[in-house]
Amino acid sequence: MPALILRLLFILSLTSGIVWSTDKNSPPHIILVMSDDHGYGDCGYNGHPFVQTPNLDAMAEAGVVFNRFYSSAPVCSPTRASVLTGRHPFRVNVPNHGHYLRPQESTIAEKLKDAGYVTGHFGKWHIGSVQPDSPTSPGGAGFDEWLSGLNFFDNNPYLSRNGEYEQIKGAGTVITMDATLDFLEKQNGKGKPIFIVTWFPSPHAPHPEIPEGMPNASRLYNDQDTNLKGYFREITLLDQQIGRLREKLRSLNIEQNTLLFYSSDNGGLDQKTSGGRAKKGSIYEGGLRIPAILEWPARFSPKEIDTPCVSSDLYPTLLGIAGLKRGKGHPPLDGTDIMPIISGKKNKRAAIGFWHGFRNGQSTWNDRIIKALLDAKTAGKPNPHPERILKNVNEFESFDQKNLIGHAAWNAWPWKLHRIQTPKETRFELYNLETDPMESDDLLKKQSKRVNIMTTALEKWQKSVLDSWSGRDYSIKY
Repeated sequence: MPALILRLLFILSLTSGIVWSTDKNSPPHIILVMSDDHGYGDCGYNGHPFVQTPNLDAMAEAGVVFNRFYSSAPVCSPTRASVLTGRHPFRVNVPNHGHYLRPQESTIAEKLKDAGYVTGHFGKWHIGSVQPDSPTSPGGAGFDEWLSGLNFFDNNPYLSRNGEYEQIKGAGTVITMDATLDFLEKQNGKGKPIFIVTWFPSPHAPHPEIPEGMPNASRLYNDQDTNLKGYFREITLLDQQIGRLREKLRSLNIEQNTLLFYSSDNGGLDQKTSGGRAKKGSIYEGGLRIPAILEWPARFSPKEIDTPCVSSDLYPTLLGIAGLKRGKGHPPLDGTDIMPIISGKKNKRAAIGFWHGFRNGQSTWNDRIIKALLDAKTAGKPNPHPERILKNVNEFESFDQKNLIGHAAWNAWPWKLHRIQTPKETRFELYNLETDPMESDDLLKKQSKRVNIMTTALEKWQKSVLDSWSGRDYSIKY
């Protein structure tokens, strides 16, 4: 093919969202890595005073660093649902931890699988069942292979491997990366692009895991004035696993055309380094702002992105990279394709909506539940948890659209409006994040016109979210 035609096709690919590798004109491998409770400021590259994250630091130096990346929610399960669907978690039935992603949703794993990718999930799931044949399991959500836990897990965890239960000795974070690397090595060179979702169980409490190969690792950070020593130890452990992954990509000679993305699922546990006001569990910046790095050497040189982005953006962005269209009748997305932002063609994006506190979370005890499933199967006894196969996915409520209870926010950069509804009152707050990143100077009374416009937009979005949650977007039930 003449060089000019190749060049024109490459330019077309950039504008259409289709990516051509610089070497084989093949789609990139895609690996999404997410930690559990890793705060924005709890990395060396973001200026933490003592936590050791040399591999994340190296990734940040070589890749694209997002200075204002948000989780869709301030707790774990909802953000995971947003990554897979591109939609606000309420829309997909995951308003808080422990709720199940509806199987009617179209996940990025399903989309990429249809486009020819081989897919794997490893680590924490927490948006459905891990029982065989459940449509809410990783397999039901589009993953060809999976080694997954129901919630966070620590040392010697009980996990489900493609629906078969087992206990594996070792640190859960290391086991998660072991499975990731095994899948990557097994699938490499088979002619299919690879899509992997790796969700670490760390650094979620209670923090028993310790870094590998370090002298006195169990006492690391004991000399620091903090009650979160175990939390920081687990951050160093997961950083080691990022190093293993980056090294494996290099040893397989596929690092150039692999899109590797790292982020947390919500704000961290240390308010002093959360990157904003408050911490995990809050709609203020400290509960939503998270570390995020993208590394794709064939496509991007090192840079920093200041435009706000959110976990819901991953779904439409990956659709674009794979050259896929949403198709007619696709339910509304809350994320946007951020490739133009990363490429430097845009520096603004649509407003981002947040909402938390409408529903309580539901407890999920990983080891207890999977052990019971394993013991029952081994003994030939009935399934002790049939209720967990589909759980609440067929509960379609009719919502009172005046009931917008909870803490919601509308981030129309640099302005952020808070709407806080309790059974007794509804109140608002307004902050300019550019000049007041700690959200301490409420400008509500000084910006009445702006408040009215943003309130209308926020409440319209909230009502749309409730409509989706009620099942409006679906034509079938399970």
